[in-house]
Order: sequence, then structure tokens, then C-alpha cells
Amino acid sequence: MRFNIIGFALGVCLLQQQPQLPPLAWALLLAPILVLWWRLSLRAADGRGAKLAAMLLANAMFAAAGYFYAAAWAQWRLADRLAPQWEGPDLSVTGVVAGLPQPFERGVRFDFEVEQVEPAEARLPRRIALSWYEGGTREEFQDVAFIRAGERWRFSVRLRRPHGNANPHGFDYESWLMQRAIGATGYVRPGGTARLDDLVPRPAYLIERAREILRERHWDTLSGYPYAGILIALAIGDQNAIDAKQWQLFARTGVSHLMSISGLHVTMVASLFALLVHWLWRRSSALMLALPARKASALAMFFAAFAYCLIAGFAVPAQRTLYMVGVVALALWANRMSSVSRVLCLALALVLLLDPWAVLAPGFWLSFGAVAVILYVVTGRLRARQELAPGHGLALRQRLVQWGCVQWAITLALAPLLLVWFQQMSLVSPLANAVAIPLVSLVVTPLALAGSVLPWDFILELAHAAMAVQMWLLEWCAGLPLAVWQQHAPAAWTVALALLGTAWMLLPRGVPARWLGLPLMLPMFAVAPPAPAPGGAWISVLDVGQGLAVFVQTERHALLYDTGPAYGPDADSGTRVILPYLRASGIAGLDAMVLTHDDNDHAGGAVAVLSSLPVGVLYSSLSASHAALLVAPAYRLPCAAGQGWDWDGVRFDLLHPTAGSYAVDRLKSNDRSCVLKISAARGTVLLTGDIEARSEEELLERAPGELRADVLVVPHHGSRTSSTDEFIAAVQPRWAVFPVGYRNRLGHPKEAVVARYRAVGAQMLRTDSAGAVLVRLEGEGISVQPYRGLRRRYWYAE
Repeated sequence: MRFNIIGFALGVCLLQQQPQLPPLAWALLLAPILVLWWRLSLRAADGRGAKLAAMLLANAMFAAAGYFYAAAWAQWRLADRLAPQWEGPDLSVTGVVAGLPQPFERGVRFDFEVEQVEPAEARLPRRIALSWYEGGTREEFQDVAFIRAGERWRFSVRLRRPHGNANPHGFDYESWLMQRAIGATGYVRPGGTARLDDLVPRPAYLIERAREILRERHWDTLSGYPYAGILIALAIGDQNAIDAKQWQLFARTGVSHLMSISGLHVTMVASLFALLVHWLWRRSSALMLALPARKASALAMFFAAFAYCLIAGFAVPAQRTLYMVGVVALALWANRMSSVSRVLCLALALVLLLDPWAVLAPGFWLSFGAVAVILYVVTGRLRARQELAPGHGLALRQRLVQWGCVQWAITLALAPLLLVWFQQMSLVSPLANAVAIPLVSLVVTPLALAGSVLPWDFILELAHAAMAVQMWLLEWCAGLPLAVWQQHAPAAWTVALALLGTAWMLLPRGVPARWLGLPLMLPMFAVAPPAPAPGGAWISVLDVGQGLAVFVQTERHALLYDTGPAYGPDADSGTRVILPYLRASGIAGLDAMVLTHDDNDHAGGAVAVLSSLPVGVLYSSLSASHAALLVAPAYRLPCAAGQGWDWDGVRFDLLHPTAGSYAVDRLKSNDRSCVLKISAARGTVLLTGDIEARSEEELLERAPGELRADVLVVPHHGSRTSSTDEFIAAVQPRWAVFPVGYRNRLGHPKEAVVARYRAVGAQMLRTDSAGAVLVRLEGEGISVQPYRGLRRRYWYAE
């Protein structure tokens, strides 16, 4: 059974890597395979060959079943997406606020379950994600009302299909929306807004309203307390209550999994209730005769986990744990706990049956992996130590040693997975978790839960005091030398070797040459990512939405041209896109950065990048008051035509602006954009920032022979104020890249501009549809590839 369940899981995983969904009719091919398996099973008693063939065929059949089962779910989920024709027009929708509203500066976000739409012919998804903004202009301004979970509202909305940025090693927003069954995103438009009902009395909405009341109690009681958001996350699963700096501290110390309602907390609460019921049940002979204490505690364990998951809003990680606890409770009820690995496999099967997209979440692999590691290092060894221990139990010293060994084993075994997904691992994690797990799970979380429902404020204050002690310890751990190991994303073959090496190193004591597992782990750290050959260059036009960020890499040097937009006070493309990409690519510092001009969509992520990485020199046309200059390197130069340098056989030339342009006060910042030409043996790339027709004309007069390029990053995102016919004729691009956001409000690129590039035969790529555009100047010539084409997935919007 265990191998069949693993085969089913592999089939689900395979489906989630597909560029398109298979026809479900292919599942009919399982019928003849089933017949063949049945006939082989009848002959299994004749010899080992038939038995082995039957087993392998059964594994393959379960893998195929998992593949088509996940495909059927995916077909159903994709059918509940917004149709393309309903992107853009204003729609009147009536429905219910289906989750905790999340306030942010000048607005609020919330999930909305649609009940009715006008016009009637419109077909909307059942669940959409909405943002309600005050508006950035006088015409768009609107008052954002206070909304609560479970209220029925009518809104005028403008929707779009699920869409996110697509970059190597980046967060897959479209996958995340699909996992949450969100079929469209959008925003509330001015006018037509009305609250229709204060509360819709359905179970799901009542639970969300209860969670909101508990959140308000925390905020009211702990107003001004620095760790109130952490207690809210632990009590009701609202991770948005934790600020970004606290998340950074948790990541640095390896305790992020503790600071929300995780599998550990659900399991701990369920176990505490099970122990309590078991102890009370044994006090009554009548209850013992009616039902064994073991079965009563199994029921208590499941219902406690279920109740806690409801408080958590039935978040996906909590659901996974509930299913695992349910399988364990069922095994205890049926007296079938003889094999822990069998119970774990049953939990795996149940999770995937109810949520085939669970395999896309790192938490799925980390949670099941941690449990598997604990079983691997404890099962069969704890019993042996108990037999050697005096008395009826392990001595305190042995318990501490066992606890430390488990923490070390989890850190070692999960290191390859952490480096794959996050390119970092905490080296102080065993120490931090050894204290944080009992303190948070046995003290802080129970107090936070009790304080949420009991009328005494001192309970929440006590929980906050305990959390303050924990935070002091974490800050001390984070300040230790080499607290975090950061590196590039390891190659797949090195990860496979590392997992094999950790399994060998964690074998029981007495197995010879366990140290041989260490050499198997070394390639994961030692094998560097590929880099351009001498004389070659890799240019990546990153997908940052409506903005520009281009990373240029030669054999031994790295340059960043613009840093994309700031999305809000706490989010920008530097943190969300650029830094994860650079870290995964093994870039520990930049030799140069070019910030073309002041606009937010080009320099919004600069502060984050400059604060996180060493930068050799900054070229820019920024005004003296720009915030990026406060954290810029000491060596900085204004962009000026005539500047240039050579790196590893690749030539870099700044063509614009002229040094004299800085004295012209009335010159638009767009026309002071830094224009950079990159020339390699195999081709040239021209990066133009936001120059407009005036600057194009100036370049044509001053340096017409230097504009020719194979790849052109189109000026000003394809605005009508740029890309004149004369400029395009001088560049003669074979490829034209438009860095634009999906359905951006400016309407870039303009159709007239697109027509001009089409007229000269240029191949056009847009970052909103292609994702990051990866240009390679080396080898046989020029390679220009869209990231969405290289990593196609069936959920990507067309």
C-alpha cells in the first residue's frame, strides 16, 4: 500500500509540472492496465517474477491514477476563472466578504464570494480577490468604508484574470491564486457601493466573523505592544499581522514555521486535549466501560484539531495537519497503529485527495519531510535506549540528548530543500528551535488562545511577555556570527546527491562509514551556477510589472540597470523580484548599477537593492534629493555620454544624456534617462530607459552610427511619445522587448508603436505575456527566450 500511495503522489506531482492539461479521455487507458494487473495478481503465487510484475504494474497504475485525478481537479478549477471578455468593463457584483479583511495604507483587501452580477450575461468565478483603494487622483478618490467578514455588499468592480510576474526563482502568484480557488482579481470602482446585510448567517461566514472579533480583541488589549501581531497569527492564523522585519528575524533563525498556525501547533493543541481527555476518562469506571480511554482521546484529538483549524480560517497548512491528525485518530480508534510509516502514507494520500495542489507549496514538503525525518532517526532507536535506561523511562539527560539529535537531524535533512526554495538556511536553527518550540507551542500559543476567549486581559499580556522573552532569544541568535548560510540555488542533481548523503549520515550509530554522506552533500555547496563564457553576456529583462529592471552578467562581472517600481510602503520589486533572482543566481554583489532617472517605475526598488548588496559604482541621473542616494556607494557618477568600460571582452557604452543636460532645469527626467549599449562578439543590446522623441532626435544627431542593435528594450515602455520611425530605422532591431505590466492603466504599449516595430520586421516580446525575457549573447549567436515559454505551466493565463 505504501508504495502505491507514493506512486499516486508522484503522479500528482507530475501533473503539476505540465505545460497543458491532458485530455481526460486518456484515463480510459487505465482499464486494460487494470485487467492486466488482475491477471498478473492471479499468477503471483506461481513465482516471484509474476508477483514483482504485478507490484510494479500496480505502482504505475496508481501513479497514472494520481496524474488523471489531479488533471480532473485542475480542469474543474480552471473552468471557474474569469473569461477574457469580462476583463476591463465595470461590473456590478453582489456577494459576501468571505475572509478576514486586510487593511493597508489607504485601502483594504478581501476575498469576495459572488452571488449575483450585472449584466446578467456575465459569468464570474465563485470567489474573487478585491482591493478597495481611496484613489490616487481627485477623479478616482472614494471613501473606503469599514468592512467586516460576513457582510453582504454590492460593488462596482473592474476585474482581470489571475496574473502575476514570471521570473526565474520568483514567486508564482498565479499558482498561489489557483491553490486558493481565486478565479479573478480586481478593485472597487467609485459609485454603486452599498452594504446590504450586516451578517450573512452561514457557517463559514460566522466563523470568519468570530475570527475577526478575536483579532479585534487582541488589537484592543495589546494596542501599542510590539508583538501583538505575532499573537494574532498564533491564535487565528492571520499571518499578515506580522510585520516584515519580524519575518526576516524568523527566517534568519529558522523559526518561521512556528510564528503562524502551523502543523506543529495544531498537533500540540490536539495532543494536549487528547492527554487531558485520556486522564479524565480513566478517572471514571463507567466511561471506561462505555468506551476505552484510547478511543475517547483519539476523538478528542481530532475534534480539538478541527476546532483549532476553524479558528485558523481553515488555511491550507492547517488543513494538511488536520488530515494527518484525522488519520492518526482513525488508526488509534481502529487499533491499527502498528506501523507509523503506514499512517504517514495514509495521511499523504488524504491530503492529496482533498488538495492536489498541496505539492506546489514548500510547506507540504517541509512538513512531511520533517515528520519523515523524525520517524527515520527515532523509530527503533528510542526503544533501544529505553531498554538501556534505568527505571521506567529515559533520564533527563537522555531526553535532552534525544531532543537535540532530532533538531540536528531535521536541520541537516531539510537543508537541501531550504536551499532549493529560499537559497538560505539558518545555522542557528537547532538552538533557536530547541527553545522556541516548547516555549511557543506550550506557553505562548495556549495563552494566546485562552486570552482570545476569556475576559481577563492579563492572560494576553502574559502571552506577550513570554513572546518578548522568545524574541530576545531570537535576536541574540540572529546576531551570532554566520547565523545564516546564503548561496545560489543548487542544481537538481546536486540536491539529489545531498538528500542521499543526509540519509546516509543519519543512519543509526554503528553503521560503518557514515561520514561518506558528507562528500555527497558537498556538490550542493561547491558547484557554482553557470556563467557566460569569455566575451559573452547574459541580459535578463525581469518581469517587474509596469517598470524596468535589467540584469547584465558577464564572465566575472554583474550590472543592474534600473530596479523596477515600489508597489507600496512595504513592498517593491527590489525585495520581491530582483534580490531573490540575484541570490538564486549566485550574485553576492554588483560591480555597477545604473539608475536611469527618478521615476518610481525605474528606481522604486533601488533602496532595497543598495541596502542588501555591495555595489561598486552607481551611474545615475537621479536628483540630489532621491532616497537611493542616501544608501548609494561612495563611488557614484552622473551618467554622461562618452563613458564606457570593458568587462571580460564585452563593451559597455553610455550614449545619453550629455554632461551639459544636467544644467537644463526644464528638461524632463525621462529625457535625462541613461542609455546603455552592450556590445559582445555575438550581438548588441540597447537599453533606453524612458527617453522620448526629443532624446531620440538628439541621439540621431549626435551618435547615429552607435544606435544599431540586435535587441532593443523599447523606450518608455512603448509610449506614444517615443519610438519614432527615424529612431527605429537607425536601431534596426531584430527583437524589440516591451517592459510593461499586465493591463496597465497607461495602455502601454500603444498599438501605433507596436505597428512601427512590426513594420521593420522586429520580433516583439512583452514582459506581461512572456515573463522575464532572457537574452544570451554567446555561442552560436543570439538567443532570446521568454521565461513563460521555458517554464510553461497549465495555469498560466493566455
